[in-house]
Amino acid sequence: MVVRMRSTRSHTGHRRSHHALKEPRLAKCANCNTMHLRHRLCENCGKYRGRLVVDVLGLRAKKEKKQKEKASKEAR
Repeated sequence: MVVRMRSTRSHTGHRRSHHALKEPRLAKCANCNTMHLRHRLCENCGKYRGRLVVDVLGLRAKKEKKQKEKASKEAR
């Protein structure tokens, strides 16, 4: 059986012209000058629009403490 309304390569290409991946839009953090996604908090300092949203330093300290405890348990 033959496809009756077959799309040409050109038609297919025109349809797919909007499928290209785009680079993410980045903004510079006013606090630490690192690049982050727009309308999202900075992953480096945890601030969004000048106010602290997530205590990143506290989370890092907690993670390091947990890793040290795990390493000391494995050493026993």
